[in-house]
Amino acid sequence: MTEDSLLDKINSPSDIKKMTVSELSALSDEIREEIVESVSRNGGHLASNLGVVELTLAIHSVFDLPDDKIVWDVGHQSYTHKILTGRREQFSTLRTENGLSGFPKREESLYDCFDTGHSSTSVSAAFGIACANNILSDKHYTIAVIGDGALTGGMALEALNSAGKSKQNLIVILNDNKMSISKNVGSMAKHLTKLRIQPSYLDAKSRVQSRLNRIPGIGQGLAKMISSLKSWIRINFFGHQKNMFELLGFNYYGPLDGHDIVQLQTALKAAKRSRGPVILHVCTKKGKGYEYAEKKPNAFHGISAFDIETGEPKSSSKGYSAVFGEFMCNKARMDKRLCAITAAMATGTGLEEFSKKYKNRFFDVGIAEEHAVTFACGLAAGNALPVFAVYSTFLQRSYDQLLHDAALQGLHIVVAVDRAGIVGEDGETHQGIFDVAFMNTIPGITIYAPSSFQEMESMLDTALYKTNGVVAVRYPRGGELYIPDDYKYDEDSYTTFGNKTSDTVIVTYGRTFSYACEAVRSLSEKGIDVCILKLNRIKPVDVNAVKKCLNFRNCLFFEEGIKYGGVGENFGFMLYQRGFAGRYHLQAIEDYVHQAKCASALHKLGLDSEGIENTVLKIVNME
Repeated sequence: MTEDSLLDKINSPSDIKKMTVSELSALSDEIREEIVESVSRNGGHLASNLGVVELTLAIHSVFDLPDDKIVWDVGHQSYTHKILTGRREQFSTLRTENGLSGFPKREESLYDCFDTGHSSTSVSAAFGIACANNILSDKHYTIAVIGDGALTGGMALEALNSAGKSKQNLIVILNDNKMSISKNVGSMAKHLTKLRIQPSYLDAKSRVQSRLNRIPGIGQGLAKMISSLKSWIRINFFGHQKNMFELLGFNYYGPLDGHDIVQLQTALKAAKRSRGPVILHVCTKKGKGYEYAEKKPNAFHGISAFDIETGEPKSSSKGYSAVFGEFMCNKARMDKRLCAITAAMATGTGLEEFSKKYKNRFFDVGIAEEHAVTFACGLAAGNALPVFAVYSTFLQRSYDQLLHDAALQGLHIVVAVDRAGIVGEDGETHQGIFDVAFMNTIPGITIYAPSSFQEMESMLDTALYKTNGVVAVRYPRGGELYIPDDYKYDEDSYTTFGNKTSDTVIVTYGRTFSYACEAVRSLSEKGIDVCILKLNRIKPVDVNAVKKCLNFRNCLFFEEGIKYGGVGENFGFMLYQRGFAGRYHLQAIEDYVHQAKCASALHKLGLDSEGIENTVLKIVNME
């Protein structure tokens, strides 16, 4: 930043209110530079944040936060908001351990009124806040900012339906960066919106309504008649049909240029003066101001550290998602029944190539995980072979559909659970640590957990062609870890590895197996021999795997998942049911996991090689 940097003068949103439009425009450029610089170092959500800079400035210049409340849907586009609300000095710590979160956090700032991280929740939360304000006679405003992608989530539509009927003062800003809403958002709609958001028009409208309502007997009827006449004129003279928002009960203003600060400020002021719920339809450009993000907004949606000059990621090692995508393409070439489903995550789940090669068998259902599962069930009922690729953290939104629509009918669907386990810097809302525990409660489901690319491909093949009912294959973010040269995978439900005559056995699954192997190698150098029992299928647990452990004095289970309801808890129960008289220790996760690099989080949880080794030493030394 230069010596006369405008950003250096911003300590709180009140400083924004003093700025001219030209100053706000210049400030937008500085903020974009700050965001690109920080995300290039720490990774994060870039394109979405670059698209809402002017919108965020306009909101802060018109409203009085934190008394007025703003709920960001998903929250991955709140970086400008953080910079403007006293967190600029900490912005370089974004998404780092003990640093700023990449999402709104109530504990982080008074300006963050609601924690978010998953999609389509903003309208529900904002509507609740607005209703609470009404109950408590609080006259402050509530704003929800939701993207057109998040609007595909059923919860958002449920909330719009509820809020539209309520007549509450709620402002919903639809950040539209790629889709149209209906035919009437053309030039005439723009002209009508320009007229309708002018203060003079709003004042006149308010005065007329007030005077009509005071006329005894016929006033309210006249007001309704005039409103009906306006609608008739709009339809018959201007071709303006009501869109879905107006039909739901919202006052609709749009489309608006999301990068025109003056137009945004005027519209936001109009929304403040309106009675009842309002939709502001704002059109923005994802990635605005950074060439590479503008050209490839999907690639720069959520990105790891990258080179600003080239736009290239600093690390490009092959990961499980890519291997999954290759597997799907290879199988689809041979099996015409095979279908792929994603909930707006084709690139993230590795299905981009599949979507190009097999268009008629690829289904992006939008941000609608519940629909995705039941849709997969419909495909299965029609004798297709569906695979739903989804991040672990988002799969939890479709628990009811897995239980009620899939498992209850015994339909054969495969769920490819990506980002299983600790994922790192996105923090609590994105850690994939709950899927095993909630899927464990579903009757008849089968769950596999690979530790390598080869195992994943083999388990996916087994899931597709050798297992019935609902099958999940869960794998971590990133690539392969250490696997000993003398380890050989077979398709049994479990594998024993290491010194089988030892008094101590480590039981684990997934990528934790790699850390266990490293720990056992180090322990062997210290003269302590340990056996490993690796579960390949974690539900149902093979009874023979449990019986194998009855012969050991110490049984230590390490699980990169939530402790209560997980595999380790179930395994221990099965052990003691069968008369196990030794010492059983379960090392698993007992709470939400905060943002940090994956290695750091695993170390703190005692689930890396050092943690496993230390736990074994502690247990062995207790004898």
